[in-house]
Amino acid sequence: MTTPALLVVMKITIGLLMVAFVLVLIRLAKGPHLYDRVVAFDLITSLVAGIALVYGMLNDVPFFMDVAVIIFLISFLGTVAISKYLSKNEPHE
Repeated sequence: MTTPALLVVMKITIGLLMVAFVLVLIRLAKGPHLYDRVVAFDLITSLVAGIALVYGMLNDVPFFMDVAVIIFLISFLGTVAISKYLSKNEPHE
């Protein structure tokens, strides 16, 4: 059972996460370097997992916690793979 104040806080949190999502999408599109885009993509996956967690709490659906964990794991593995690829193909001075 959630209190009305907690419902308001969760709705505000989802709104702020959506605003952050839009701002990161702009950074993903404008990023001057490939590294900026990789970090923006990693942040997008974290924001999506956060939105899933808050949505699951708001609607009392515990399945979304599992979804968030899977998103975090895939994001971590993808970031490590991209970083390893970029470090191998980076020109040495």
